Order: sequence, then C-alpha cells, then structure tokens
Amino acid sequence: MHIFQLVGIGMTATVLVSVLREHAPQFAMLVSILAGIVLLTLVVQNMDGVVQSLTGLADAAKLDHGFLTTVLRIIGIAYIVEFAAQVARDAGEGSLAGKIELAGKVGIIILAMPIITDVVESLVHLLP
Repeated sequence: MHIFQLVGIGMTATVLVSVLREHAPQFAMLVSILAGIVLLTLVVQNMDGVVQSLTGLADAAKLDHGFLTTVLRIIGIAYIVEFAAQVARDAGEGSLAGKIELAGKVGIIILAMPIITDVVESLVHLLP
C-alpha cells in the first residue's frame, strides 16, 4: 500500500477520534485501536518483499536461516510490543505500558540468547 494511503488512513482516524473523544470517549478508543490494527496489518502485508530480499542475502552469504528467522521474530516482537504499549498509553495506562515493554524486552532476550551464545563461543575460540 502506498505511504500516502497509510497516512490518509491515520489522519482520518485521528480527526475521527478527536471528534468522538468529546462526544463519545468510549468509541474514540475503539476507533483508535481499530485504525492502529488496520495500519499494522497493511504494513505487515507489505513486508513480504523485505523478507524475501533478506532471505536471498542470507542464502548468498551462506548464513544459517535460524539466525535470520530469529532476527525477524525479534523485530516482530519489538513492533508488536511498541504498538501494544502505545495503545495502553492512549488508554491512560502508563504503568501497564511499561510492563508490556518489559515483557517484550524479556522475550527479545530469550530469543536472542542462542545468537549471543554463538557469538561468545566464536570469540572464545579466536582467543589464544
């Protein structure tokens, strides 16, 4: 989807949420969440080309696809956690947003541990 269409959806939702917030605040939050989900879905659908390009580069460099998969999962977690934390902040739940971000960081560390372990082991083998 073209960037102007994405921005158009975002701006339309912003105006709609601003108007609804004065008259029906309960619907304003729902419209905001729905617009965010629509935008996130449209952007994720366009990521297929990026993933294919990265896969081609990994093949050319003879990299293990496990590393690429892990990095893509980490990126996905980061975006999803950021989206969820922003929704929580929009709802006035800053404390909950912080906990969502902490959970995401822990998840990223758990996923990254095999890569970190491999790098440290490689460094140990290089040292005399």
